[in-house]
Amino acid sequence: MQTMFQYNWLVREEWYQWCENIPLEELLRKRTGGVGGILHTLFHIVDIEWSWVRILQGKDDFQESFEEYQSLEKVRQLDTNFQFEVREFVRGWNAEKENNILYDPQPDGSIATDTWGEVMRHMIAHEIHHIGQLSVWAREIGKKPVSANLIGKELSHTLPKI
Repeated sequence: MQTMFQYNWLVREEWYQWCENIPLEELLRKRTGGVGGILHTLFHIVDIEWSWVRILQGKDDFQESFEEYQSLEKVRQLDTNFQFEVREFVRGWNAEKENNILYDPQPDGSIATDTWGEVMRHMIAHEIHHIGQLSVWAREIGKKPVSANLIGKELSHTLPKI
């Protein structure tokens, strides 16, 4: 679990660096699919990750609007502000938490039940999904996207040398 979060955080940082060379108007431009655009998608990734961690901990959810974060610097700062809590939660992950139940009230009044393990894997898949959208949009503006390849990122240090 931790390896996949580390992968997402590493690729997210590479996307932030990629964005440094893109004009703000391109980062804010509305695009087909996703939540709207490149910067808004990065904001959404950060928001959702932190929100799920807060929900699993029984804390209040984040309720900010992207309208307040319309620069790369502001989105990166928001991510930095949330990182400690998110990373501590992920670092503390263990098999005992896998089958904890989240009781999630739905808009229709029903209660959805999910395991914490399902929620954690959803968080990982959510970011990977949006990173794919960023890759498509990068190509649409004629730029090479960040590599999504997990291999070669040196995230598994437990393998023996041959």
